[in-house]
Amino acid sequence: MNLNNSTTFIITSLGIFLSQAFFAQHKEDSRSYISGNVQAIAQYYNADSLINAADPDHKMGMNSFANINFRKGNFSAGTRFESYLNPLEGYPVGFKGSGIGYRYASWKNDDVEITVGNFYEQFGSGMILRIWESRQLGIDNALDGIKLKYNPYKGVYLKGLIGKQRFRFDDGLKNGDGLVRGLDGEVNLNELLDSTFDNSKFKITLGGSFVSKYNNDNATPDFIMPHNVGAYGGRIIARYGKVRFYGEYITKENDPYPDPSAPKFNYLYKNGEAVLLNLGYSTKGFSVDFNAKHQDNMLWRSTNVSALPTDLLIGYSPALSKQHTYALASTLYPYSPNARGEIAYQLDVLYKIPKKSKLGGKYGWDLGLNIATAYAPQRTFINDDSTSRKMYSTSIFSASDSLFFRDINFSIGKKINKKLKLKLQYLNFIFDDRVQLVAKHHELIMADIVVADLTWKVNKKNSIKYQVQHLSTLQDQGNWAFGQIEYAYSPHWFVAVLDQWNYGNTIKEQQIHYLLATAGYIKGSNRFTLQYGRQRAGVFCVGGVCRQVPASNGLTFSFTSSF
Repeated sequence: MNLNNSTTFIITSLGIFLSQAFFAQHKEDSRSYISGNVQAIAQYYNADSLINAADPDHKMGMNSFANINFRKGNFSAGTRFESYLNPLEGYPVGFKGSGIGYRYASWKNDDVEITVGNFYEQFGSGMILRIWESRQLGIDNALDGIKLKYNPYKGVYLKGLIGKQRFRFDDGLKNGDGLVRGLDGEVNLNELLDSTFDNSKFKITLGGSFVSKYNNDNATPDFIMPHNVGAYGGRIIARYGKVRFYGEYITKENDPYPDPSAPKFNYLYKNGEAVLLNLGYSTKGFSVDFNAKHQDNMLWRSTNVSALPTDLLIGYSPALSKQHTYALASTLYPYSPNARGEIAYQLDVLYKIPKKSKLGGKYGWDLGLNIATAYAPQRTFINDDSTSRKMYSTSIFSASDSLFFRDINFSIGKKINKKLKLKLQYLNFIFDDRVQLVAKHHELIMADIVVADLTWKVNKKNSIKYQVQHLSTLQDQGNWAFGQIEYAYSPHWFVAVLDQWNYGNTIKEQQIHYLLATAGYIKGSNRFTLQYGRQRAGVFCVGGVCRQVPASNGLTFSFTSSF
């Protein structure tokens, strides 16, 4: 069967599985269900030399897709139609045209689930394998092949998969050449030994994974390149009452990549290693989480040739930093884990001062503290570039004094009365952009950000939201101010106007206002949004994975719906 022939695939899969779906189901499972969702984003670009706005010859870009899923009893199948005519500016290359970008068929019973075609999957935290998509980022590394899940005994869960990763979209799905193979097992001891542990406060799950890749696209006359590379590791998930713990260790065999900008990392034959730890406690009104990560040489792709940062990734590096939602904090200096390695820590504390207490007053207070930091690993370099090419040695959680970033932020939330809610936030950043390369001027940046966010519920249908932000720094582009006002008429309408002003720029001509107006209409599962104005260049991130967004001036229309 040619998996790239989408029509043949769907018809064949439906024929194989529908016979079981129609004849092997109980009466109560005989109903058919169709569901899906649609999204379209179109942007018309105006020339604007003042902000160096994107101004393509085609003048308008559009990204759109539609998912359609069918389910009958234990059988399900689906497909996704995608269209990029032309892709939005700043979207990763490798997206163009229209066609089928995803299709699958699946069948399951009480013990077994099998999927053929495209699928997503994650083992553990995702450091060894994370197959996922993000429409906003332009990331889709779906596997195209076969996945099997098997539950042979109560508390025992097994997974196996094999396939090729989605590489790009050119009037349809185009896969990479590398083959990904994986096995994962998890044992829930409380379920397995229910007679002993079923009612115990102590909950424990053990897991282990093995993932390998095969690719022969890495020929080079200078080095002997491995065609088969494996990674393996284990994890433990434990809980006792209000305390929880997660620990995972992964090691990856030598997997050299070209990195000509850094000779010490170019075609490095050193094994990779990663440790992820989480210890948390939560009770009513209070929670605390501490995370730690050691990661070195864990870049993990199904290819060994030069690729874009998010192409053909098998593994994922969890970001130990707060995912900020306010514009100046989230898009000017967002931190993305360092691909060569890092030692990272994060502490997150939430506390609610009880309402009707002496300190909390009538409505109480919501307090939050987050501290996150990342350093380069301490590396002892060795002179073996003409022999084994391991190049250096490291020790687990041994950090150098080379700081990648630090983020200390504190928030206060307060319901003032039945109609007013206030949130205040302070953030302090130290950010080495000589490593990240997301700012305009690459240097060590120190910034302070303050945010005030006020929501006024005028009545049941009308509400107004005010927001002001300020970023102060002596580096990069200097100080920024941000203001926004949003009016919502429930349940259908909303309008908003915002302005971002780089008033502290040392170049007077670049002290620019970025005015943007937005209006939207919501009815049921349908949402229409219209935007017009300037959007500054920045970085858009989801879960520590980022992409650059160019400056633009123009009109943007978006539509989303589900059924």
